[in-house]
Amino acid sequence: MTQMRTHTCGELRLSNVGEKVTLSGWLENLRLVGSNLGFAVLRDFYGTTQAVIENEELLKSFRGINKESTVQITGTVRERDSKNPKQATGDIEVVPESVTILGRCRYNELPFEVNRSREAGEDTRLKYRYLDLRNPEVKKNIILRSNVVAELRRLMTERGFLEITTPILTASSPEGARDYLVPARKHPGKFYALPQAPQQFKQLLMTAGFDRYFQIAPCFRDEDARGDRTPGEFYQLDMEMAFASQDDVLGVLESVIEPVFRKFGLYERVTPAPFRRIRYNDAMELYGTDKPDLRIDLLISDTTELLGDIGFEPFAGNTVKAIVVTDFDATRKQIDKLCADVEVQAGQKPYWFRMDEAGELVGGIAKFLQPVKEQVVSALGLKPGCFVGLAAGKKAAAQKTAGVLRVKLGALCPRHMDREQYQICWIVDFPMYEIGEESGELEFCHNPFSMPNGGLEILEKAEKGEVDPLSITAFQYDLVINGYESASGAVRNHDPEIMVKAFELVRLGEAEVKAKFPAMYNAFCYGAPPHAGAAPGVDRMIMLLSGEESIREVITFPMNQKAQDVMMDAPTTVSPKQLEEVHIAVTAKEEE
Repeated sequence: MTQMRTHTCGELRLSNVGEKVTLSGWLENLRLVGSNLGFAVLRDFYGTTQAVIENEELLKSFRGINKESTVQITGTVRERDSKNPKQATGDIEVVPESVTILGRCRYNELPFEVNRSREAGEDTRLKYRYLDLRNPEVKKNIILRSNVVAELRRLMTERGFLEITTPILTASSPEGARDYLVPARKHPGKFYALPQAPQQFKQLLMTAGFDRYFQIAPCFRDEDARGDRTPGEFYQLDMEMAFASQDDVLGVLESVIEPVFRKFGLYERVTPAPFRRIRYNDAMELYGTDKPDLRIDLLISDTTELLGDIGFEPFAGNTVKAIVVTDFDATRKQIDKLCADVEVQAGQKPYWFRMDEAGELVGGIAKFLQPVKEQVVSALGLKPGCFVGLAAGKKAAAQKTAGVLRVKLGALCPRHMDREQYQICWIVDFPMYEIGEESGELEFCHNPFSMPNGGLEILEKAEKGEVDPLSITAFQYDLVINGYESASGAVRNHDPEIMVKAFELVRLGEAEVKAKFPAMYNAFCYGAPPHAGAAPGVDRMIMLLSGEESIREVITFPMNQKAQDVMMDAPTTVSPKQLEEVHIAVTAKEEE
């Protein structure tokens, strides 16, 4: 195999009995039995092999080796008397005649037991990530990632897409999340930005005449961490198609995503293509979110007309949403915790009542419902054992609270949530515009470069006041898998006239569009093809395939939740000379 080993630690079988072999790996464990017998476990990338030391002199050599040292042993393979069916090499053992230390572990105490590293604190794991990755349970996610990325490349190439890399140093973009800025040494006072996505470059590739593009693209956003989002950098399967419609892009991605989830997913059941398409407004009404988890069979209904005037103050003048849960058997303590958790996450308090076995409405706000009991029971289809969760507030707030409540109820009631599957759908027809929370004025809702449904005509009508701009939808779409946004995309606005008109509605004129997006605007003026694309998130995809709850478990060297690399000690201070070279003066120090 190589000069340092004849076999890997996961390779030997009964067919190798009697052979003289050399293995190299890490000393995972050493168990001594008396003065002349010991059992050592050697681990490498491929598995583990047990070595039985029966030589007193050799045992002395092993005693002087700390666990996790890298060693090489040479010995003879024999059949084990006590086999281990849980181990791939459990039918054999190696009787070594020599041991050589290749890389000594100089510490008697490890920060954690490698095979139990996932029980350690996150910062400890990340500080010693190279040890954490020795754990086969941690390593398997990185192997999965490699295999999935290779499959994505194969599938995209088979569909005629050309892999093209785009620049990492680029211009700061005025929309989206915060940029990571890089000072330009040769241009004092100016900065590059790391790309939040290759959005403009891939559209320029379409204008340049490339028909189908993709890359496994690194993206950089200065965002706060979440369980499903890592700060700093992430990767996406970035793709774009010329002369393509929304249906074309969705069809291609369905032909890639479904087989990947069937081949690599933790669950056998995967939504077959074509995936269900749900309009944004319908998703908000039925699920309270544009990222619905369709594994949960609960739906939200609007009960504003039914419950708005029952004399319960939080409902008066507000939108009221309801979720009916059948066969509900949670305790009052569980209900109280549910409501508290929803209020923390949604920022609004939910309400509730239930129907007991005698058919009476009890608990929560039940006393306010007695005058309209018959209407409530009929409208909601209530039966004994039903629980009704309620959310109230302005429409958007009521939808959000109901959406959080629906997910929490699904988790609390297993019969209403079929977890072991991948439920995949598209959310389509996103609103083009919204009223900004801070500005109180019209702003783009999502991607400003999306083609509006209705093109130039609908924008001109909105400009004249003939159409409410908030009613305009865009050819934008999200792929949602088990409640996680897993891809976003759009049909692009490739016509400069339509682009300028779209920006004029948010108070930006042609001169400002040219100034903010000079390359794209000028390129489109040379004749751009209609084009569309999307970008599934690779990290999130691997998280779903592996069944992990934290995205950091599928990233080789992730940052912690504070966007720190505790292993490499980044970010860190730099020397005054380095700052001077890039014309930077530090005026404030980080608080201790």
